[in-house]
Amino acid sequence: MDAIVIAGGTPQPGEYLYEETNGTPKAMLDIAGKPMIQWVLDALCNAKTIDQVVVIGLPAECCDVRCHKPLSFFPNQGDMIENIRLGAKKVLEINPQAHHFLIASSDIPAITAEMVDWEVNTAMETDHDAYYHVIRRETMEARYPDSRRSYVHLKDMEVCGGDMNIIRAQTVTANDTLWKKIVDSRKNALKQASLLGYDTLFLLMFRLLTLEKAVTIASKRLSINGRAIVCPYAEVGMDVDKPHQLAIMRADLAKRAKV
Repeated sequence: MDAIVIAGGTPQPGEYLYEETNGTPKAMLDIAGKPMIQWVLDALCNAKTIDQVVVIGLPAECCDVRCHKPLSFFPNQGDMIENIRLGAKKVLEINPQAHHFLIASSDIPAITAEMVDWEVNTAMETDHDAYYHVIRRETMEARYPDSRRSYVHLKDMEVCGGDMNIIRAQTVTANDTLWKKIVDSRKNALKQASLLGYDTLFLLMFRLLTLEKAVTIASKRLSINGRAIVCPYAEVGMDVDKPHQLAIMRADLAKRAKV
């Protein structure tokens, strides 16, 4: 399987992490002696299930990162959905036979090759259009008790979303308006629910939805065949959006670098 790394984004004055980046791409933040994106590339490039990597959002000349597998760079398109669409297009240009690809954010530096392989192998047990990985609250807080993540409160569990997911190539090219709404709502549980219908919002507010039921409703409303996978790795959902999360990752990966 091929992987797309979304690396667009440069914090602006007044935004989180601006004082750390000072006008440079967020993906190039130093974490334990190397750029944040390099940690992600290390995981992908050492994973047995990944064949090539396409990075969207960083021109090759701006950064010193590497991978022993085929690695391509393309510039930021201005928003996440366009970056994902460009990544899909480039993957298909290089590998017309690609049926699914993995999308990973450049700000989950704690992932490992083992986690990547688990995600791909678990997803490919079935043939769905999209696979969305979620992490239970207890899993996240056991690994990162100070992460302060936001959770969706379901009937059978509380979960946060992962930042490494798998999607069918042709699905990305469908319904631009819908995909923009999905991307815009990805960090907000209420927006996600309203996108799926206010009856779903009601069920969510009163914790009457199980994960399985939520997936069934989402698949029907969005006209895709989706599958939610409960991921045992908190690292997949531990993205670096705020200074305290950056501090957590620097401490965590400094320990790993010493091993």
